[in-house]
Amino acid sequence: MNDDISRAIQTLPDRVNADHRLTRIGRYCSTEFLLAAGEASFHIQVERGRITQVLPGPRRMRAWSFALRGAPDAWRHFWQPVPAVGFNDIFAMCRYGHLHIDGDVGPLLENLRFIKEVIALPRGDIAGDAP
Repeated sequence: MNDDISRAIQTLPDRVNADHRLTRIGRYCSTEFLLAAGEASFHIQVERGRITQVLPGPRRMRAWSFALRGAPDAWRHFWQPVPAVGFNDIFAMCRYGHLHIDGDVGPLLENLRFIKEVIALPRGDIAGDAP
């Protein structure tokens, strides 16, 4: 298991819920999405801009709106303090083949700024070499 990635994702509820600016941006966001790093996956439940639950997966019979799937190293590069080109944004990661977005992208696009800021919160917390 990638303990550094798991720890980074498990800290999201406290970090998001303590950030009043971010919860205000996401106040209309209520969804559940899957963030996968290789074989490890996490169900992240959002209610009105607050993360209410992060459950390690995969979980059978657990629905999610969309999934962000990347290799652990891709997430480590994304979470560098200043990510390299191709790792600086979830859409750049898709363009370069480091990330796949599955499912209903409607909730992602409707709450794009919020989701992108939530996903980027662990930047600088994970040690690793830049690509």
